Amino acid sequence: MTPAARVNAAIDLIDQVLAGAPAEKTMTNWARANRYAGSKDRVAIRDYVYDALRCLKSYAARGGAETGRGIMIGALRAADIDPMTLFTGQGYGPDPLTEDEQALPAGEMDTLIALDCPEWLAPQLQSALGENFAAVMREMQKRAPVFMRVNNVLCDVDKAIQALADEDIIAEPHPLSPTALLGVKNPRRIRASGAFMDGFVELQDAASQAIVDAIPVRDDIKVLDFCAGGGGKSLALAGRGVKKVLAYDLNEARMRDLPKRAERAGADVKVLKKDAAINARPFDLVLADVPCSGSGAWRRSPDEKWRFSAEKLDELCAVQAEILDEISNFCDVDGTIAYITCSMLEAENEDQIKAFISRHPEWHETTSLRLSPLDGGDGFFLALLTR
Repeated sequence: MTPAARVNAAIDLIDQVLAGAPAEKTMTNWARANRYAGSKDRVAIRDYVYDALRCLKSYAARGGAETGRGIMIGALRAADIDPMTLFTGQGYGPDPLTEDEQALPAGEMDTLIALDCPEWLAPQLQSALGENFAAVMREMQKRAPVFMRVNNVLCDVDKAIQALADEDIIAEPHPLSPTALLGVKNPRRIRASGAFMDGFVELQDAASQAIVDAIPVRDDIKVLDFCAGGGGKSLALAGRGVKKVLAYDLNEARMRDLPKRAERAGADVKVLKKDAAINARPFDLVLADVPCSGSGAWRRSPDEKWRFSAEKLDELCAVQAEILDEISNFCDVDGTIAYITCSMLEAENEDQIKAFISRHPEWHETTSLRLSPLDGGDGFFLALLTR
């Protein structure tokens, strides 16, 4: 595909996402329907689309319209590329710019538009992030780094780095966690690498690893990962030496690959249904990475930032409160709750913990940790609670 044809494909895909289609599914469907497109074409178009979604408002302002075409005009201008060099109407490229499109936007861009921050969320993000608000929002406009977690059950950091280097994948340690590696060269090859297939490394954000590092554990404790999802934190706990981790998720399909991942990692992680989890009580540690806005990871799923709403936030906060109340009944008398979100909003973090303690005054917070993209990974929150 020519560079202009890639831009034209991105315009169509962005329009589909703006119409309500999920970005990831849209990209997958396009790739399946356009087998002629080579791997470099697919990567380039994907990058166009996801960069556009991260910077949707600012690109639209530069391009004159919140459409796929306007956003891609703005994207090229943001990259100091004259859109007229690609909007030629030749071959499979987009039609030439109109006179209105050729005119550069007048005046300064509104601050929230320049930062690609949803206007309704700005007060909450400003409250949570304080003087770091603008810097964090600028980080959220960039592509997220690719991180791996070294599986200490099977290898160490040096061995993992060498195994990756043998396949021309260059990684380096990251200070957020002793097991974190940053993909520096060819990170898109990781899933197909021998180091990944052999269980030496797992793809996991460095901040997610740091959150697990902050949870006190012993090898003999009884652990329930209550909102296990794909099981990344279950596997990270096993990597820290916890001999047996039990995993549960209301959506059982999300745990479908966990047994296979655990086997590959040499970890003892057992998937439970709800009744089995109840019967296995009490636990020394109940970890709950609860459903949340995902605002700390919006650069990975940027379409979610623009679809999120105040109504959805209220729904999530209600679910989080219910989960906290429920898991308090799963803990042993001297057990610990590890409450986790990948959110940067106080409503889902500090406010949620304060409300739980007001409902259950026998519990108190022993530790809290907040990480933002300025720390190098995604935005995360951890609160440890004991009686």
